[in-house]
Amino acid sequence: MFPLRFDVAGASVEVPVRTLLNAGYAGRSQDDVAAHVAELAELGVPAPTRTPCLYPVAPYLAMQTADVPVQHARTSGEAEWALIIAGQGEEDVLLTVACDHTDRELEVHGVAWSKQAGPDVLGSRAWRLIDVADRIDSLTLTAQVGGRRIQHGTLGELLSPQYWLEELRNLELAEVGTVLLSGTIPMDTTVDQFADSWRVDLTDPASGDVLTCDYTVRQLPAPIA
Repeated sequence: MFPLRFDVAGASVEVPVRTLLNAGYAGRSQDDVAAHVAELAELGVPAPTRTPCLYPVAPYLAMQTADVPVQHARTSGEAEWALIIAGQGEEDVLLTVACDHTDRELEVHGVAWSKQAGPDVLGSRAWRLIDVADRIDSLTLTAQVGGRRIQHGTLGELLSPQYWLEELRNLELAEVGTVLLSGTIPMDTTVDQFADSWRVDLTDPASGDVLTCDYTVRQLPAPIA
């Protein structure tokens, strides 16, 4: 088990990660998703057999880190929210900010493979889902790369945490230690995603509170072989 620790309203909550899942093609409008799948297919990314998708990922890839080592220059993050089941009660379902760092070279060979090649970076603070559930669609996600904004949108653009909780229950995965990342919102294609730093903010406009994860991307030395 690989524990994460969150500050939740001033209290420290530790969660041993047992199951880590990455949602994909998880836009609220599945017509838009279908168009995106077609665009990616033209770039060589294999199309899924269904949408939305759910990719199991090794639990140790859920990290709270400021440093992400990578093997080459074509990796990048994705602004996402993360759902964490920290206990048995409704009040133990947490929501935080996350960035799914993905190997874009490997992605054209298989999305599931690419998800295993980089970490899911999570914030160190979280909200109880029940505390923001009544305004979930108004929460915003913003990503910056190298100080430039590349993503901005609301959670209303994505399938909701409540949708995924129901899916987890149907799959018998709604158990303590499950972490699910939401999938992402569109990127500004005029901004270079292959940058040396990523920052993602999850903002609650009603309270002004902001959850943040940020890290530096560090390229490893070339293999000696």
